Amino acid sequence: MPLQPGYGETPVPDEELRWLQPQVRELLGSAVTLLDIYDYEQAIQQDLTQTQLSSVIAGDLGVSSLLSDTYLRHLHRSLYNDIWQWAGTYRRHEINIGVAPELVAVEVRQGLDSIAYRWEHTDDWTPRVLGMAVHAEIVRIHPFTDGNGRTTRLLADLVFAAAQGTESPDLFDWDVDKADYIALLRQYDRTRDPTGLASLIGCKPLGE
Repeated sequence: MPLQPGYGETPVPDEELRWLQPQVRELLGSAVTLLDIYDYEQAIQQDLTQTQLSSVIAGDLGVSSLLSDTYLRHLHRSLYNDIWQWAGTYRRHEINIGVAPELVAVEVRQGLDSIAYRWEHTDDWTPRVLGMAVHAEIVRIHPFTDGNGRTTRLLADLVFAAAQGTESPDLFDWDVDKADYIALLRQYDRTRDPTGLASLIGCKPLGE
């Protein structure tokens, strides 16, 4: 999804700076911008996506392994541990979206278990709908202090790829209208039906 205009010049807020890893503060200096952090995060994500997709395609990382709170926290930690001190840790504070912090761990486990059970015991979901169900459910819970969007999009791609069971899987194309996307996430919150999102989010071949 595209960055907002002026993003590159925006400094990281003071309340967020304190959570940067010391080595990042030292590397980037005193005037750390959001674009500095974004570029760093993007580079890490690209490398991690390649390694995790390779594991999926090789059959070493399947749907059942991906649909666990252990893997979710591992993925978040792998994406952010080089940059942020909160990497891989469920949030402990109230925010205006998501569930209460004391419910995060339980809701993640129950949500992923429910999705896994439906995938294993029914045949009405395609791999595309499965991947989008995982994405929407974790977005609904909003388990981490930050980085929920990046983590849930990558997890959705990995689940989608694993469920296809092919050496050349499709991935989601996340370049969509943001207003439509948010509206369908809110619809999922009410209905727990991911099919609208699965229809909105297109697909593209691996490597494009």
